[in-house]
Amino acid sequence: MLTVDFDRFPVPEGCRLLDLGCGGGRHTFEAFRRGAEVVALDYSFTDVSAVRAMLGALALEGDAPPSGRSAAVRGDALALPFADDTFDRVIAAEILEHLPADTAAMAEIARVVRPGGWIAVTVPNRLPEQVCWSLSSAYHSVPGGHVRIYRQAELRERLTAVGLEPVDTHFAHALHSPYWWLRCLVGVHNDDHPATRLYHRLLVWDMMRSPRVTRVAERALNPVLGKSVVLYLRKPLAPPSHPPTSSTQEATRAAR
Repeated sequence: MLTVDFDRFPVPEGCRLLDLGCGGGRHTFEAFRRGAEVVALDYSFTDVSAVRAMLGALALEGDAPPSGRSAAVRGDALALPFADDTFDRVIAAEILEHLPADTAAMAEIARVVRPGGWIAVTVPNRLPEQVCWSLSSAYHSVPGGHVRIYRQAELRERLTAVGLEPVDTHFAHALHSPYWWLRCLVGVHNDDHPATRLYHRLLVWDMMRSPRVTRVAERALNPVLGKSVVLYLRKPLAPPSHPPTSSTQEATRAAR
């Protein structure tokens, strides 16, 4: 299940992409299949190991263009182990809401993407997230849980403040919001409740089949009930250097 729309977020073959807070690797795998040179980074040893194993399996199966390269590494979003301007693309999907020092992570994202590069940031949408917080404290007050709810305008302003330019935005996964509301009502960790099990089966069926009726319904509901808000941004190109004017050249000669 992809939250980033790769039609809006172009990932050409050979581009260098960082999937920051890769989790289970859903965006990593899609970028790898498209022939990107992907680095999947997460703080969790377990997630990094699982993603590394899956990338190896995809490579063995030939499920990527020849230009596809990959690595999975453990790292800290607040101190990324990469040089400035390393990546052509950065994805940070559902990670900032977990970080108390999210401004530092935003600055690191801006640092490691090259001028002209693209960034995709996704966080939980405000309204569905507020419902979850209201229904259950266990939803967010756990180690590693969500520590804030973003307003879309606030998130955009803060990403702009670290030097990124907003390009596009949309909402995603409206059909998933009621599922999480149900889980909050019956117990976030209760995987066996009949209501949530039935709804989960519906979501799996939808992901596997992508029937027209649910696709149309989700597109209509996304602006209100979308579980995630997605922002696409670019890092501005460095301002062009201008050749010295005749007056500047004369002043330079006079100063010698």
